[in-house]
Amino acid sequence: MPARQRRLAASLAATASIALFASACTGSASNGATDDPNAKTTITFWHGWNTPSEVKAINDNIARFEKAHPNIKVDVVGNINDDKLNQALRTGGSKGPDVVSSFTTSNVGKFCSSGAFADLKPFIEKSKLDLEKIIPKTLLQYTQFEGKRCAMPLLTDAYGLYYNKTAFKAAGLDPEKPPRTYSELLATAKRLTKPKGDSYEQLGFMPNYHGYETTTEHYLGSWGPSYFDANGRSTVGTDPAVAEMMTTQKKMVDELGGYEKLEKYRTTFGDEWGSKHPFHTGQVAMQMDGEWRLGMATDAKVPFDIGVAPMPVPDGQAADYGKGFLSGTIMGIAPQSKKQNAAWELVKFMTTDTEAVVGFANGIRNVPSTFEALKSPNLKFDPRFKTFLDIAGHAKSNTPAGAVNGASYLNTLQDFALQYEKGSVTDLKAGLAKTAAQIDTDIAKAK
Repeated sequence: MPARQRRLAASLAATASIALFASACTGSASNGATDDPNAKTTITFWHGWNTPSEVKAINDNIARFEKAHPNIKVDVVGNINDDKLNQALRTGGSKGPDVVSSFTTSNVGKFCSSGAFADLKPFIEKSKLDLEKIIPKTLLQYTQFEGKRCAMPLLTDAYGLYYNKTAFKAAGLDPEKPPRTYSELLATAKRLTKPKGDSYEQLGFMPNYHGYETTTEHYLGSWGPSYFDANGRSTVGTDPAVAEMMTTQKKMVDELGGYEKLEKYRTTFGDEWGSKHPFHTGQVAMQMDGEWRLGMATDAKVPFDIGVAPMPVPDGQAADYGKGFLSGTIMGIAPQSKKQNAAWELVKFMTTDTEAVVGFANGIRNVPSTFEALKSPNLKFDPRFKTFLDIAGHAKSNTPAGAVNGASYLNTLQDFALQYEKGSVTDLKAGLAKTAAQIDTDIAKAK
């Protein structure tokens, strides 16, 4: 989903804005929303998409809704990031949104605990929806926090491995056998790497945390750590999965040229969302990325055959190959809205109506977010896209746990990982213990 900017910088900005919001709003939807959803009314929907194809897909879906609900007109406002959204929710007033969406699933804990998004339980109960039969488990997990559901999943992002089949053939590798474990990923990356002076003609895989999509949380999707224990305390210092991931990533950095050399090469890359993305240009032969990259690479008319596979898994979890990191867009209701029942009709339609979910998934090349949509014969995707459908449906695919301070703990972990990656910190065990303590302190302060 190319316009999303759901990366670390956006996460930091969103977390800061939500922190301000928490002190200004602690309300939630009540069971007593009194507006008549059958009355003629107009509601306002704010979303973050802004490219022409995405805006068209949104507008097409709104047209479907208005046809099914002729009494409800929807005013759509696009290109709204979390910062703008939270300012509006904090301010309130008649010009604010009724329905809201966000790309930042890691902030759901903050959205729910602070009352930034209304509690959806009364609406779900009124509609008699059995969400466990409609929506995959992981998506249900990342749209609620500590038992409070303040959001619904609207399409899914599944991360996999893109690889240049033409480069595989040139390196004597079988293009139908992408790496399945991280040992194989490193060995394959070495075979694909072509040095050029103090740089590269082609790099097999860019492992650096500053690279496109190669963040700690995305890597950890291959490991599936707990993040927190039953008492809500950080486990990043004690869960062996976290240390193993960082050790594995550091080994890739060191053996593919070292941090400084890789960082220098990274500065030659084109924009992540443009046609000069390093995978498009052949600068990297393998790339961790979301399902949207397939459409973008195709649109860029890359001069090679594109392969798509799940991300490799740790060597000790080979039996779990096929799982991956999941994220996605979320929808909710503004707590200040005076039209919450009508707003719920839009949220329910866009997140549970099979035709709506399939149509929107086709329009923006994302993974559908309901069981029925995932198996719909009306999905119009490149056959390779099935890889992402399978990742989304894998029982061990995962996403980071929610926290009361949203994405802050993930940023803290990433900050430490960057220091370890470049060698500024050498004692991994002590560093992770210190990071866990900082995460616990920050969450305690947020509470």
